[in-house]
Amino acid sequence: MSFKKHSRQYDLVVFGATGYTGLLCAEHITTHFPTDLKWAIAGRSAEKLQNVINECKSLNPDRQPPAIEICNLNDTDLGALTKKTFILITTVGPYAKYGEYAFKACAENGTHYFDCTGEAVWHMTMIRKYEATAKATGACLFPQAAIESAPSDLVTFKLASAIKSELSAPVKDVVISTHEIHGAPSGGTLHTLLSLFDVFHWKEVAKSHKPYALSPVQNSKRPPRPSLISRLTGLHSIPDLGLVTTSVAGGTNTAVVQRSWGLFKQEPSLQKHFHGPNFTYREFMRARNHLKGMAMHYGLVIGGLLLMFCPPFRKIMRKFVYQPGEGPSKEEQKKEYIQLRGVATPDVPTDTRKQALCKAEYSGGMYRCKWLVSKIKKFQADSLCSDCGAPLSGRFDDITGRPRTQRRRIYSGMSRP
Repeated sequence: MSFKKHSRQYDLVVFGATGYTGLLCAEHITTHFPTDLKWAIAGRSAEKLQNVINECKSLNPDRQPPAIEICNLNDTDLGALTKKTFILITTVGPYAKYGEYAFKACAENGTHYFDCTGEAVWHMTMIRKYEATAKATGACLFPQAAIESAPSDLVTFKLASAIKSELSAPVKDVVISTHEIHGAPSGGTLHTLLSLFDVFHWKEVAKSHKPYALSPVQNSKRPPRPSLISRLTGLHSIPDLGLVTTSVAGGTNTAVVQRSWGLFKQEPSLQKHFHGPNFTYREFMRARNHLKGMAMHYGLVIGGLLLMFCPPFRKIMRKFVYQPGEGPSKEEQKKEYIQLRGVATPDVPTDTRKQALCKAEYSGGMYRCKWLVSKIKKFQADSLCSDCGAPLSGRFDDITGRPRTQRRRIYSGMSRP
């Protein structure tokens, strides 16, 4: 990893490094980033920040520790901090309550920005307020750059790239399914969900999940209309993905994927990545059987309604979940796992059996995965390049790497050979 030349004091700063996700981020930088990195950790407590440094030093004793920056949640402190760094990573949430200070400061000072929010409605609000400012200063801002919603966005990008490269065609439809997930959300994630409707009206949240709500340009093309049975049960049968149901993060991830489509279409420097004018996107979660799939769908519907319209429910739930700063232990994180599968159809004038299939998986803590946006450890893409179904397979060591091409059969359900 190399940074563009700049004149600022730091290459990057982790703001909120004393929290659960912030500490994991600092640990990952300590063990994986180049030793000549100029970086700092920032927060309100010098003592807690020093504890983070001590923890990181135990992981890599030979590495020069990061600097400490004391920074409170206000425009003055964040403005001063963002002027010192080329990139800011902020893990201070809920972003609907506390995120705007950092976002605004980065937009105004030309500082590149990453966060780990899943709050699409907040993301939409920040675009409306600060997109013009960021364009003027040259700041690149990447909300939802973690488990929500980077994997879905990157898998879509790779599927689209495979279709364009192997079939010389734009993309018609992409469907992604969370095929398997083992892990638990942190206290920060849970309290973000429970506090979202304390900040935003449900109508605003609903608006942020409308088609292309975050996109700079609209797309009139809509996904295939689900059958009456699918609308009633939440169940869909997708070729190569199997039985799927409603995804808890589907709306949030879809908003980001559709924004990427719009940016690829609008920005001249990005148009070579444009998925195509008839692009559609859907996201689901694997259903182990019909009964469990229906239960998951209605559980999400009922739970969502309670979150939106029943403040006492939100208050009670806060007492029974991880608190902010808490989350799965390191031993529990080692057992966590996520796998996404996707299928893309080319936009060609005649029916074809040619498709692109993809599998992306990660073993380890989901919150460590947050900081592997540019390096999904096990990323496989299988492009069906002939009507007989013989695949051209590529395994990507990182998201920008070139595939080591090999030929093998495609197995039912994309299981490993």
